[in-house]
Amino acid sequence: MKPLTLLEHVGCLKTQMGACFVGSRAVFRGHDLHAELKDMEWVELFVFGITGRRFSAAQLRMMQALWTYTSYPDARIWNNRVAALAGTARSTGNLGIAAALAISEATIYGRGIDIRAIEFFIRAKKQVEDGGNLTEIVASELKQKRSIAGYGRPIAAADERIKPIMALARSLGLADGDYVRLAFSIEEILSAGRWRQSMNCGGLAAALAADFGLSPQEYYLFSFPAFLAGMPPCYIEAQQKEEGSLFPLTCAHIRYEGVAKRRWKTAED
Repeated sequence: MKPLTLLEHVGCLKTQMGACFVGSRAVFRGHDLHAELKDMEWVELFVFGITGRRFSAAQLRMMQALWTYTSYPDARIWNNRVAALAGTARSTGNLGIAAALAISEATIYGRGIDIRAIEFFIRAKKQVEDGGNLTEIVASELKQKRSIAGYGRPIAAADERIKPIMALARSLGLADGDYVRLAFSIEEILSAGRWRQSMNCGGLAAALAADFGLSPQEYYLFSFPAFLAGMPPCYIEAQQKEEGSLFPLTCAHIRYEGVAKRRWKTAED
């Protein structure tokens, strides 16, 4: 960074996002938070903060549902387990849940997949509009990356969230967007081919987000709270049980490949 640039920012914050004028008002993306934006629902304010754009009531309802349908209070799930372990270790709720949210960025089944999914949809749609063949586009993606984000699931063939999400999308008039139709067309190709893969929730959510005009970064930031509601129950339940009793392991569970069992020598030996 150039020294002059640093000097321009000494002692001040240059921002177009907002500021708090203590004792007076708070500005949020150029609007008075307590006057102009006071009637916004939390999800609406959250997405407005990310994008600077307003969304329809139907789109906001769908966005909130994507969070709701993904919040499972199951301590066996990788990120929830961190929150639960924090509870069994008697850490604080904020620390435990913050750590659980941090590892939600997992490349294989967390936020990393979200970015890959929406980027592929945007890229594939552009290629189709330019005259490309979708089957060939899918085959090329698989050849390069060995998988397509948003499709397949390691623990089950189907995703229980697809049906309720699509039911709500149809009721809201959001089921026939370009990216949603593209996502199901890709699923048909994968299902008919040797891959035998169906779309998972991450793929459908990314397609809906793309139809709403979210960029990959905006979608990534929007997805941040998707697992959040399921975490506090895991923390609370683990905290209420005996300390350290969550997922204990016996010695038999540990695959030990070190020095073999041996007898300790005593002073008399």
